[in-house]
Amino acid sequence: MNRFPIALVTGISGAGRSTAARTLEDLGWFVIDNLPPALLRQAIELTRARTDSERVAVVVDVRGRALFADLHRMVSELRDDPGLWVRTLFLEASDEVLVRRFESSRRPHPLQGQGRIVDGLDDERAMLGDLRAQADVVIDTSNLNVHDLRRKVEAAFGADEPLAMHATVLSFGFKYGIPVDADLVADMRFLRNPHWDEQLRPLSGQDPRVAQAVLPQARAFLDSYVALILQTVPGYLREGKRYLTVAIGCTGGKHRSVATAEALATILRTQGVPAIVVHRDLGRE
Repeated sequence: MNRFPIALVTGISGAGRSTAARTLEDLGWFVIDNLPPALLRQAIELTRARTDSERVAVVVDVRGRALFADLHRMVSELRDDPGLWVRTLFLEASDEVLVRRFESSRRPHPLQGQGRIVDGLDDERAMLGDLRAQADVVIDTSNLNVHDLRRKVEAAFGADEPLAMHATVLSFGFKYGIPVDADLVADMRFLRNPHWDEQLRPLSGQDPRVAQAVLPQARAFLDSYVALILQTVPGYLREGKRYLTVAIGCTGGKHRSVATAEALATILRTQGVPAIVVHRDLGRE
């Protein structure tokens, strides 16, 4: 029996739910925004009966306030339905980034009341903690632009095959912090740093000259690391995890991590694992 796909989009206010919803709509999902959790099943059944859509995405957030308490129960009930294939997308970002976004839009956080934006964020994180822990896909949008976020949502929800692993290979600089949405983290600082080569310093790991300097050193590591990742895939799929974020770091996120991330994604694709690349800190220096 084919299961009917359901995507639940939630997360911290200001983290990009609207962009994610628009992306899903562009992918052909029937999107329902800000639905009270108690009406989830009814809305899904009505959509299946009265539209031609073959998949439904529902945006749920704390704007429902008291009604939000029903969400955990409803999600559990939907996941237990053998006729549904339910996936949860959770979007988050750092407090610093979220405060800046709210201030630039001149809008209050829905939970801040008479307090500060950070007070509302603290309350919201407490409310969403269980959902975040159980989410199928977690995306940290702190350092993503709209196009990067669209690519990650498309990679996670654009395919209809429920049994395939999809990977995001994310390069980053350790001096800017480890990505909070990483499932696996690799440190490439053991490689010689092209930064100290005056001819390579202005270039990035996307330049073939930098790649030629980095990848021969990383070849044995890549072979071993790909084998490790492939060993985890059956277990992840068995446990219901189908979206893997592999973070590849170096000091500044410009040379070694970028070149290695590009190579790793290419190898994963040849091994049957669809992979996209995101360079979080490239151009940040």
